[in-house]
Amino acid sequence: MANVSDIAVKTIDGVDTTLGAYAGKVALIVNLASKCGYTKQYSGLEELYQKYKDQGFVLLGFPCNDYGAQEPGTNEEIKKFATENYGATFDLFDKVHAKGAGQHPLYATLTSNADPTGDVAWNFEKFLISKTSEIVGRFGSGVTPESAELTGAIEKQLAA
Repeated sequence: MANVSDIAVKTIDGVDTTLGAYAGKVALIVNLASKCGYTKQYSGLEELYQKYKDQGFVLLGFPCNDYGAQEPGTNEEIKKFATENYGATFDLFDKVHAKGAGQHPLYATLTSNADPTGDVAWNFEKFLISKTSEIVGRFGSGVTPESAELTGAIEKQLAA
């Protein structure tokens, strides 16, 4: 199993960190876009975060412009959009490439080690990370934040 804790990331405000900062917590990593048919999932993602955050759950949003150029804004614009339109309080990160030549190391690790392997298909694909920083689930864009499939997987990891 691949461990994601050593992967370097940058917050949406430009602070360098690693995913090791979230070790011991269950994390859901999502590639976000502001102009996508799935953008309404922002509301469900925030609700998911609020529901489970006190149990050791974090939601990590990575804006991505790889799919239909649906995230064209700057980090500042993206943060403003997420907070003003959806009340997002979960952690947002620097815009990344989820596929292609400039693929971020995080997505290289996720897509080559999650089940199933392969490129992220579209915006709002979700990867579930265990308390031990292992990739334990992958959910397509059509799996909504409130779906029993996703909430059940999160609850299983929180109980582990």
